[in-house]
Amino acid sequence: MGVQEAVKKETSFILIGTSVASILVIICFFILHQVVPSYAPFDYTVFVGAAGGTIVAVGNFFWMGLTVQKIAGMNQEEDDRARSTMAVSLRYRTLIQLVWVVIAIFVPAINLVTGIIPLFIPSFLIKIRGILSARKGR
Repeated sequence: MGVQEAVKKETSFILIGTSVASILVIICFFILHQVVPSYAPFDYTVFVGAAGGTIVAVGNFFWMGLTVQKIAGMNQEEDDRARSTMAVSLRYRTLIQLVWVVIAIFVPAINLVTGIIPLFIPSFLIKIRGILSARKGR
């Protein structure tokens, strides 16, 4: 079973949106550094955090898409197994995000803020897309 086109399309949307948001965060850090250099350091840690957070966020979304694809292929008799599969996927995806946050907190080579912000972007993008598509449907 390969990756369905819908999963590829939605993951591409999340990848582009999260990458753009991470670049905007980097630009904000640069501007803050110009205004208050001691408050907002602008060095390689900003880029490492943004890249790592983006990878974790997009990977999490892709894994969710694969899980939904797998569950959609199950028949009605496998309802309990489908629920269990989704719960296990959620548990591990949340654990991976938690591990990334802990790593971002304790590893000095990662900027905590730029490492964590991308984790919130996919959810924000999905909500904004839903709001905009609902307005078009009226």
